[in-house]
Formats: sequence, C-alpha cells, structure tokens
Amino acid sequence: MDRERLADALVVANLPTVLMVLHHLTGDEKWLREPYRPRRSPGMDDLDSGGFSEQVQREIRSAAVDVIGAWADGAAVAIARPDLERLHAMTEACMGEPVPVEFAEMIGEQAGLGGAGQVHTRIDAQGPSREVRVGIVGAGVSGMLMARQLRDRGIECVVFERNPEVGGSWFDNRYPGCGVDTPSYLYSFSFFQREWSTYFGKRDEVLTYMKDFATAFDLRHLIRFGHEVQRLKWSQERGTWTVGFRTGGVEGEEEFDLVVSAVGQLNVPSVPDFPGVEEFCGEVFHSARWPESVDLAGKRVAVVGSGASAMQIVPAIVEDVHSLTIFQRSKQWVAPNADYFRAMDHRIHWLMREVPFYQPWFRARLAWIHNDRVHESLQVDPEWDGQGRSINAINDGHRRYFTDYLQRELEGRPDLIEKALPDYPPFGKRMLLDNGWFRTLRRADVELVTSGVERFTQCGVVDRNGDEHTVDVVILATGFKARDFLVEIDVEGPVGSLRDAWAHEDARAYLGMTVPSFPNLLVMYGPNANLGHGGSYITIAECQAHYLGQLIGHVAQLGLERIEVKQEVCDAYNAQVDAAHAKMIWNVDGLNTWYRNSRGRVVTNSPWRVMDYWKMTRSVNLDDYRLTQTASVGTA
Repeated sequence: MDRERLADALVVANLPTVLMVLHHLTGDEKWLREPYRPRRSPGMDDLDSGGFSEQVQREIRSAAVDVIGAWADGAAVAIARPDLERLHAMTEACMGEPVPVEFAEMIGEQAGLGGAGQVHTRIDAQGPSREVRVGIVGAGVSGMLMARQLRDRGIECVVFERNPEVGGSWFDNRYPGCGVDTPSYLYSFSFFQREWSTYFGKRDEVLTYMKDFATAFDLRHLIRFGHEVQRLKWSQERGTWTVGFRTGGVEGEEEFDLVVSAVGQLNVPSVPDFPGVEEFCGEVFHSARWPESVDLAGKRVAVVGSGASAMQIVPAIVEDVHSLTIFQRSKQWVAPNADYFRAMDHRIHWLMREVPFYQPWFRARLAWIHNDRVHESLQVDPEWDGQGRSINAINDGHRRYFTDYLQRELEGRPDLIEKALPDYPPFGKRMLLDNGWFRTLRRADVELVTSGVERFTQCGVVDRNGDEHTVDVVILATGFKARDFLVEIDVEGPVGSLRDAWAHEDARAYLGMTVPSFPNLLVMYGPNANLGHGGSYITIAECQAHYLGQLIGHVAQLGLERIEVKQEVCDAYNAQVDAAHAKMIWNVDGLNTWYRNSRGRVVTNSPWRVMDYWKMTRSVNLDDYRLTQTASVGTA
C-alpha cells in the first residue's frame, strides 16, 4: 500500500470510523477510551473530526498509517469478528454516546462485523419439497429485493413491472432536483455498494444504481416489463391467485401460488380536482409525471405544494423561469445541511475500497445518526406544556434551533418569516433539508402564496383570497395517495375485496406484510411501514424481503397450500402499533399530515425504531399463521 496515498486519504477520513479500523487491526483497547472517545455528533452532522483536538487528530492519523500499512504488508487482523459484547462497546465508542445493544446486533449482521452473525439465505440446502410459483408486483426497491430472495432460495418467481425499466418511484420521478434526503451510503443495499459521486444521491445516479443492482444479481430475466397489474383474484378451489394484467393494449392472466405486492406507498399521485383546470391554456402536470418535453425557460411557473418534492423542484428551476409562484398548503420545518450538494472526495472512495472495516463502520455511523437516534425525542411527555409547539424538552430544543435557522436565513423579511415559520412541533411532519429553499424564497421573482388554490382560469390560478396569478405552467407537487394502499389494483380474496376489508384509508396488516382472510397474499411497504423519524427505507425493505423469503420458504419446504396470518395475531399487533403511536408526535391533536387517515389513525408510519423492526422480522413464527397442507391433511 502506498503510505503517502494513505496519509493523504486520512486527511479527509471520518476519524471515529478510523478508530474502529485501528481496534479491529490491533485489538488495543485504548482506541475505545479517552482521549480517543469522539464527541457526540450534533444534529445530523457526521462530525468527521470526531471533535478531537488537532493533536489527537494527528495521533490517530499517524497510528493509522502505521497500523494499516502493517496490515497491507501481511500483519494479521487482531479482531476480525468481535463478539456481541465487544461489538456493542465498539459501537458506543464509534458513536460517542450510549447505543442500544440491538443496534450493534443489527449492524453486526448487516455488515458481517460479528455479534449476531449472518443469517443464511436458504432454509435447506436440499431445496424446496414443493414447487411454488410467486408473482411479484413491482420492480422497485422492494420487488427486486424480493426477487433476489426467492431466486437465492430456488423458488420460481415472476415480476410484473408496468414501466419499461426497473426503479419504481425512481423511474417515475424525474423532476429537476429529484434526489434522496438520506445519505447515499445509507440509502443503498447493505450488500451492494457503490462509489457514490455525491453525499446525497440524485435521481439519475440512484436509478442507475437500481439498474446495476438488477443486472449484478441477474434479475432482469425474471421481470416482465410493460405489464401493468390490474387485479388479483383468489381461487378458493385451487388455492391460487390469478394475476390480471395489461400489456401492449392486451389483457392477460397468469396463476401463482403466492403473490407479493411491492407497489409501495408513494406510487399513485394525488391530483386535486381543481375547478376550471380543463379551461387552463397552459401545461398542468404532477411532479411524479414530469413530461420529457416540457420547457420552463422564460415561463411563468406555479408550484402547488411546499413539501418534499416542491422543496427540491423550486431551487432547481428558479434560474430558468421568468417568475415562480409557490402555493403553500402548509408550513414546513426545514433543517440546515451543509452536505446537500457535497461531492464525495475520491479519497473517501479509496479508503472504502482499500482499508478493511472502513466502509461498514462509515455506514454504521450514518445508520445511527440518520435512523434511530431521534426516535426517543418523538415521544410525547405528558407533563410537558409545549402549547402545541413542542412535545418534550428535547423537541423544544429542536424547535428553537430550527426557528433560529429560519430567522437567520430570512432575516430582514418578516413577511416571509410569518409565512414560513410552522406553529406545530418539529418532526410532526416530514423534516425537510434546506437545499437553497430559503434563499430562493427571498428572490424578487419568487412569490410565496399561503391562501391556497381556489380554481383555475384560462390564464392562471385564483387563490382563496380571490387574487388571480397569471402563469404558463402549473406543477402539482401535491403528494401521493399514500393512505390508500393498492388503490389501483382490485384484490378479490376469499371473503371479498381488500379495499372493503381495509375500509377507507384504514389498512392494517401484521408487521405491515400479511392480512387476515387473504391467504398467500404478501405486502411490502404496506401499512405502518414508512419511516417517519428518518432513515433509509431500503433497510426496512431488506427486513421485509428477509422475512417474506423465510415465509415463502416454509410454504415450499412444508408443502403448504395456504398460509394466512391469524386474525387475533394481526389484531394484537395493530393494537400495539396504535398504542405506540398514541404516545408519539404524529398523533398530536390538531396535526394534519398524510400519515393519518380521516379518523385520525396513523396508517402509513411505523412507530418502531429500525432496530426494533429488524428484530421483529429476523425469523418467522409459524404459530402466527393458519397453515393448510396441500393434501388437505389438516390445518394448524
């Protein structure tokens, strides 16, 4: 190893991560203790320096050159796979604060660091005792993970994808500025890494990553592109699901033993029925259906909505348009982030490639900072009087911090401060990252309208105050029908439709994946599976694919015809979900979000920490299910 290159790369390295490398390679306990204990990172900052003095930083880098260089020359690794006790101690040392042991277990398995150990992808090396066919709806993150699971278990599957390419929502959403608000090295599969060009991945690179995943794991031959699933119908006589689809204008059907819905929550645009829209002479489109031919140069543009999509679109197009009018439906909390447009230094890529243990610990730090660390602060303190603006002391500190930031960014514009400053607790709605939003609002060619859209005219949009805004293009950044799961697919089970079973926007499932009275129907990114407190959904998708792979494996191994979650199991689980939500921020009275249905029940978000859900989905308990043998020899 070129030691000069190593020394140069360590200049930009994350030092808490380097400390873990030193402990692995040497086994020396000193790297877990003062003065080498990093400071807790503030907010969502990676704190690459660890908060160390310049002298301590030099000591760490100098030792790393020697130790890593010695390893490259053939020195043995002292601790390749630490036991759980040591792994937990390392995790707390790396994060600079107390960390639950469950988190250490999770990263130990995901990264192969030790602790809980790896979980095998196969149940039995002898293969299934019954041949089963599985239909998967959707070739996004969830669908491709599910296909890989089944392929690795020797189980036949077919993936139906309505688009001509993989990627799901990353294929659909192509608007300017589109990207993730989770760091790239966390918003990625734990077992399939990429040298990301930016700290937060942008849409085109994320979509390329999804395409590369499909190719690397040989999934493309399993996917039928251009096949839009319209209905699923259960045959009580045969114990199978018939998938009805349309392709090339022709309808078709195919039968499967089990079906997995991997269409997700954020796949059906929510388009308000504004009066007069058909009279408008300009272009109107939803952000998730961005026309390739649209040209905004010199146009008067309106953006309806001020949520996540709008916040990415507005700064991305403002330099091109003549003027921009933003119709704000609700105020948003916005967090500062210096890394939003940060390019990944090539030296970081080199460290991840060449230095052992660096990449998994770098990712582990991101997982802690951006996943579960904030979860505790989202619990309502019944003794706290936040006057509707905060739910506990920590949350009130967040409110003061984000308020100060907003006021600094909009200094000298009291009109904008009044329009933009939320009156509800931070994290009550999805937290957004500032990508130039506040700077854009200050521009003379940008207007923020808070009265909402009343109707369209031939020439523009009339707000609820009666003022008409003349525009050429209207972009509807109005979100998705997230509460209406599988709304575009007619699902007919043994006792009727899934739509009726779930009533209106009141879907319930066991672990967000299985539904009573709908045997052999499995759901990914279903009810109460969304991460409201932050983090990477890909982690949840991996948990679900792992669990459902086991479940389908049991069907094959045990020769089952049907598997159906018991009603009492599903009811008990959802009672736990509701009880947990009752103590959390998203259930605060007066807080209106897309997380809650018209009855006030949180139906999209999970109340659990990521590490909790990981543990819940490690293994299938067949006692939770009603099992029917293929030969009808009995049920369990």
